[in-house]
Amino acid sequence: MSDLRDLYQEVILDHNRRPRNFGPLPEATRAADGYNPLCGDRLRVAVHLDVDRIADIRFEGSGCAISKASASLMTESVKGRTLAEVDALFQGFHQMVTASPGTPPDAALGKLTVLAGVGEFPMRVKCATLAWHTLKAALHDPNAIATTE
Repeated sequence: MSDLRDLYQEVILDHNRRPRNFGPLPEATRAADGYNPLCGDRLRVAVHLDVDRIADIRFEGSGCAISKASASLMTESVKGRTLAEVDALFQGFHQMVTASPGTPPDAALGKLTVLAGVGEFPMRVKCATLAWHTLKAALHDPNAIATTE
């Protein structure tokens, strides 16, 4: 179990140091800003939709390692998916990070399962879900500012 936890920490640190899909997206068709007032994480998620499919997605901003890694992993996971698939992934991810400690994560979440351990630290759940709430706002209510509160 210790080896698995070490691997998860390595993946999170890698995505923090070298976030995927980080930077502006000039051709964005939707975007939203997110803010976590508890720790000061701020980010912007920009999406280029092709009808109802995410053709491209990027994020910008600053935050803790969990916040940046979650945003990076999220962008990799949702690119190419339909809005319905993204909504289902959001639900699965949210259930995973808010589940009782020891609850095995749904294997269908793929790489996102590296963040399952966040649930053991309730204050970090907000860090892990900020990008997801921001993406949801960009897709469904682009004038809103997403928050973890």
